[in-house]
Amino acid sequence: MDKKFKEIALTNSDTIVHMWLDEIDSLKEQNYTATVSDELFESTNREFVNVIFTSIKGEGSTKTLEDFSEKLINLGWPLSYITDGLQVFRRVTVEFILGQSEQVDSDYISNVLKSVDRWVEPIIRQLVNEYSGSWEHIVSLQRVALQELSAPLIPVMDGITVMPLIGTIDTERAKLIMENLLEGAIKHNSDVVLIDITGVPVVDTMVAHHIIQAAEAVRLIGSTCILVGIRPEIAQTIVNLGIDLGKFPTKSSLKKGFQKALEMTNRKIEDIETKDEEIETILNSLTGE
Repeated sequence: MDKKFKEIALTNSDTIVHMWLDEIDSLKEQNYTATVSDELFESTNREFVNVIFTSIKGEGSTKTLEDFSEKLINLGWPLSYITDGLQVFRRVTVEFILGQSEQVDSDYISNVLKSVDRWVEPIIRQLVNEYSGSWEHIVSLQRVALQELSAPLIPVMDGITVMPLIGTIDTERAKLIMENLLEGAIKHNSDVVLIDITGVPVVDTMVAHHIIQAAEAVRLIGSTCILVGIRPEIAQTIVNLGIDLGKFPTKSSLKKGFQKALEMTNRKIEDIETKDEEIETILNSLTGE
């Protein structure tokens, strides 16, 4: 009986596809894909129904399901698109098969439902598993990328490096900041490390504690830490909290911090125009002009 129902579905696949597309299209304006272009929506739906029929025929592969699931994730479509689509396919297929028989009793209906469920449920499991696996893989890669970007240490001159911090600092990120500071200061042979907190929205007791710990750790390996980017509201917060930042230099901006770093490494910024004038004066004196 199951073979007979499957033969009906496959023989009339074009009709079932059109029924399925009409049902899915009616959902577009009220769900997660309402903002998707009509062209992309139609092409993805056709690919989806092709994946379904390929799996029913037994010609599909895990790679096919994996590629389709990954495509949905890259498009930003939720898992419910898969489950809704398969439920719609189940309904229209059952309705079509029942409509092909002149005599329909409860046993016949039950057999049709069971048969279609046997085709659809494995596809649901496989697609959901592939979708979940691809999503977890992408999230894992994004987490690694964010960690790499969350506490970068940038060498700007011999002996001077900068760590720009943006966003909230929690315990896990503070640990990463500490590790990157120590490893980077040693790797770049840094005499001065500037921690720029211009992009840190809130500096509370915990954040200040983490920064102080990082600065102290840098000091222990022979480098000096300068905290820059202290905005007026952050300065007021630090004072109100009674946080002592007196153990290392602080500056209101990265520019001032960099100038301080140059002084600490016995360097300074020279005005090129002034130097040119001095050279011209010396040359004139030598030529008697």
